[in-house]
Amino acid sequence: MANKQSFTPEEWTKVVESTMLAGMAVSAAEPSGLGGTLKEAFASSSALAEAKLDPGSSELVKAVVAEFETSEGRSAVQEALRKSFAGAKPADVGGRFRPSSMPRRPGDAPAFKTWLRAISQKVAEASATGGFLGFGGVQVSEAEKATLADIARALGTS
Repeated sequence: MANKQSFTPEEWTKVVESTMLAGMAVSAAEPSGLGGTLKEAFASSSALAEAKLDPGSSELVKAVVAEFETSEGRSAVQEALRKSFAGAKPADVGGRFRPSSMPRRPGDAPAFKTWLRAISQKVAEASATGGFLGFGGVQVSEAEKATLADIARALGTS
């Protein structure tokens, strides 16, 4: 089973970074104001908490969650994201989610990719867009659906 020691430091940063990108890409696809952004961020972080408590989580998923629990891990991901997105616009986030940032090692890769896809889906469903004062709108916008499809394609999942 894959864990942090299964990767070079650069590969590991990409694996952990992909967890953030899964949610960020969907959030950037259809900005939903401060309230929506907070709901989407909470959905992403709650996915980490759920994975930690899930006895069925793969070793790789648990290792990524453990990385986010350390200040060094969070700092490394923030720095990597800053470098990746220097000069980028919010709409560029989805385009940065590529298969090259996914683990290619056997074992935990399919479960990890499924988990990333689930994170992006949770973020998409966290806040309705297009409504007024919380009424109306759609749960998942067309832009978010397109981004979810791009993520699924990048991950090789359905």
